[in-house]
Amino acid sequence: MTTIKLHNTRTRTKEDFVPIDPGNVRMYVCGPTVYDRAHLGNARPVVVFDVLYRLLRHAYGADHVTYVRNFTDVDDKINATALARKQAGAEGSLEQLVQERSDETIGWYLHDMGALGAMEPTEMPRATQYIAQMITMIENLISRGHAYAAEGHVMFAVDSWKEDYGRLSGRSVDDMIAGARVEVAPYKKNPMDFVLWKPSTDELPGWDSPWGRGRPGWHIECSAMSYELLGESFDIHGGGNDLMFPHHENEIAQSKCAHPHGEFARVWMHNEMLQVEGKKMSKSLGNFFTVHDLLEQGVPGEVIRFVFLQTHYRKPMDWTEKKAREARSTLGRWYSLMFDNEFGEVDSKVIDALSDDLNTSAAITRLYELEKNGEVSALLGSLKFLGFDMPAFKRHVESQTQHLLSSLDNGLLEQAKHKLEKARSLALRSKDFSEVDRLKAAYIAAGLEVRMSKEGVELVRGSGFDATKLEGVE
Repeated sequence: MTTIKLHNTRTRTKEDFVPIDPGNVRMYVCGPTVYDRAHLGNARPVVVFDVLYRLLRHAYGADHVTYVRNFTDVDDKINATALARKQAGAEGSLEQLVQERSDETIGWYLHDMGALGAMEPTEMPRATQYIAQMITMIENLISRGHAYAAEGHVMFAVDSWKEDYGRLSGRSVDDMIAGARVEVAPYKKNPMDFVLWKPSTDELPGWDSPWGRGRPGWHIECSAMSYELLGESFDIHGGGNDLMFPHHENEIAQSKCAHPHGEFARVWMHNEMLQVEGKKMSKSLGNFFTVHDLLEQGVPGEVIRFVFLQTHYRKPMDWTEKKAREARSTLGRWYSLMFDNEFGEVDSKVIDALSDDLNTSAAITRLYELEKNGEVSALLGSLKFLGFDMPAFKRHVESQTQHLLSSLDNGLLEQAKHKLEKARSLALRSKDFSEVDRLKAAYIAAGLEVRMSKEGVELVRGSGFDATKLEGVE
């Protein structure tokens, strides 16, 4: 078996991946906060870690890999969207509207990510399903001296973990205090202390706790869910590099203080950010769009996936219309091969490329080589392995082909109608209807019903219509 090498953010080196238990390889990836549709940048880690999931399943067996990606469904932004709906006249309590918004957005997310060829993870926990486990973890942290209650809040005490806090992102606590925009609150003992639990109003979602009705802070969610589903030590934790600080630093602090005998995550992987036409994606620049926007504009999900995979996950990725056009052309050429060829196994050099720190760029280069060498079966098998859904594209091609054929048929019908109208006009003047009769007989033989009246000529498709028979009618 090829050795998989992964770049570990924690050690800043590329390491041989050695799972804790080859019979149960475990990966956790931070998922979305479900207040709106996923934008293009949100989709990059989904595709990156989907490819890693496929590679791990290939290496260790599909039944021996557990992939967890969460949904944050308790958050101020979700509350704000629900409040806006209520103010606009929506029925139901604010808490019900929050639930409806979360359900709706999760449905959108799964549909859009599925369109990109992403497999659904083994587990997709919602934060609201693990509130009790979060409360238990917070109580544990308080009992160990790593957290304190103050004014209805519970704060993590960074000073209790100061020697290790910041190691992932390579920052000292003093540097972080100097450079971070931290909330100044009278109940904090240290400016860097972060929220584990905070109060909630009667109208907003909240849960009873030893510290009053409230809801969890963002960071504790992933710590509690990963512990419940993967244990105190697991293999890989992934996400965008924008999460490295503070989210992932805070996860490490919480988890290792609550479960000091565990390792939490052995390997940390972070994908770089996305740009659009060389610029940071932002609404102010007018280059902000969601995956749904692109799909609605007719950009196939496979094209988005292909553009993503052309760039190594640890490099900034630039989405351009030129790349999208070229990807569409390439995939169309490759997919056309599947109608007359068999699917082979994934090419070994594609696996080698992916095993070298998920080098999807090298894997795509290998696909071009397979095409050039005429190794079509290996090309098709590798495309399928990389998440390009061939049956779905085949249906798409067949639909497009049918549409094209229908357009061609309509064109032939218009030509035939024009030809018969012209012959009929001449016949009415010359009283010689032989040409009209000839054309009429040919059209009937092609499966058309010929209707002629004072208003003109009408050709109607019959059940046995064959447009090809019209092509030979002069």
